[in-house]
Amino acid sequence: MTIELSKINHHGVNEVKAYQLLFKNNIPVPKYSIVQSEIEAVKEARKIGFPIVMKIVSDDIPHKSDVGGVITNVISKDQVTSAYKNIIRQISNNIPKARINGVLLSKQEPKGTEVVVGMIRDPQFGPTMMFGLGGLFVEILKDVSFRICPVDRIDVEEMINEIKGKQVLLGYRGKPKLDIDSIADIIINVSNLTIENPNIMEIDLNPIIVYEKGAVVVDAKLFVNEK
Repeated sequence: MTIELSKINHHGVNEVKAYQLLFKNNIPVPKYSIVQSEIEAVKEARKIGFPIVMKIVSDDIPHKSDVGGVITNVISKDQVTSAYKNIIRQISNNIPKARINGVLLSKQEPKGTEVVVGMIRDPQFGPTMMFGLGGLFVEILKDVSFRICPVDRIDVEEMINEIKGKQVLLGYRGKPKLDIDSIADIIINVSNLTIENPNIMEIDLNPIIVYEKGAVVVDAKLFVNEK
């Protein structure tokens, strides 16, 4: 079984709304703000702290980076202003009919180990959770595990132990063990969110960056039933 974000008869939720929903359900997200102007962007960037990531916010653009809607490693006031102008210009040129809700500023988190957590409402099995390591592990090796919702701590431990690359999380060649408990909390909280909100059809948290202590969702896609 493969989890894919088909978007058929589904409506994509923009990332600000996704972050809001995740935060309300105890799923960690970066510091963020949505802005409507260059002046506001500079003000909010200073509050968040550099470096930051800037992304277009639009319900009409699910894949922001493909159309010039994402700029990373913004480290100064001048770069904020330039990035804001570039994003708006790129979207206006590439997707002129797109409805723009603003620009999302979020804290650019330090590098760490990437994992992915997903959910899809399978026609046969119902809401199903997916977990795997990020990068090549999920893209090429398809090293993922699945459980039907709801999941508990035992289910999550089994999911983590089932993936071939689990040693990356448990520590190897002198590298420290990562925060497995934070990963487990995210998976359980996404499962609970799914059960409590039957209109959410698909969730794709990719990547989630995991550290020795803590984890944070840095990119989130949610799709809901249009009805």
